[in-house]
Amino acid sequence: MHVLVVHDYGPLGKVLLERLRATHLHVSPLLVSDPSNADLDALENWIPEDTDLIVNALWMADPEVAEKDPEGAHMAAFSLPLAMAEFARDRGMALLQLSSCYVFDGRKQSGYITSNPGQPVNELGNWQWECEQALRTLLPRHIILRTGWSLARFIRKVQASTAAGEVLSLPGRCRGQPVAVRDLARVIEAVVLQLDCGAEVWGTYQYAGAEEINLYELGLAIAGLPGIPEGIRVVDEVPEWGHLEPVNTTLICTKIRNTFGIKQMPWRSGLVDELAMLKKNNGREVESEPAGS
Repeated sequence: MHVLVVHDYGPLGKVLLERLRATHLHVSPLLVSDPSNADLDALENWIPEDTDLIVNALWMADPEVAEKDPEGAHMAAFSLPLAMAEFARDRGMALLQLSSCYVFDGRKQSGYITSNPGQPVNELGNWQWECEQALRTLLPRHIILRTGWSLARFIRKVQASTAAGEVLSLPGRCRGQPVAVRDLARVIEAVVLQLDCGAEVWGTYQYAGAEEINLYELGLAIAGLPGIPEGIRVVDEVPEWGHLEPVNTTLICTKIRNTFGIKQMPWRSGLVDELAMLKKNNGREVESEPAGS
């Protein structure tokens, strides 16, 4: 199977390509350096004719970035994936598309299952939900993979507050599950390998790290890491960007386990590695954008 991995300069594309290249699969990279300004008319030149599966590894998991650039978010989270889906449909290809927990409004008392309808409360979730709905209509052979919070995003917030000597406000009212980059790459690889075996398992799945936590407690966990300077103050308060965070983004991940045998890994076990990866990437956020304070 020929797999095309669409990626940006963030670490997910790099890690995923390394993992897939270690398999028997034929893997090609497609670097989209600026997804918010991609040339949709150039897809025919970008995507090899013999591609079987397009993996869109442009992971958008920061609602602050989308709020600051709504047009860019529309392009990267909706227009570009939709153009790839249309291209795939016309040429008999399949598409794996990332989405996120931000398609939900957080009002549900328990965790969200894959069949719960999206009711987004921010720009990122809005375009991801629109993209999901369009994909289901347009391309039967698709995998939509919703993820929990980007662990890297909140590590960057801790780092930024430490560098500025500022108090970091994180809302304890907001609960969810982070996902580390290497863990997400592991999950995508496992899905791709089973698709290569001919599994007809198209549809929507969810993955997040094991253990639900609130953002304040997540901040404390990150602040205690080796390599994070001592003395950082994390407080349980709602920051300026707090209105973008649903109160509950907990994802139930039983469907991906039952279908693909993919178990949730503890996100805590990836904390040190995620911090080291961000330092190695010169502090770049997963989406190649600053996380904001």
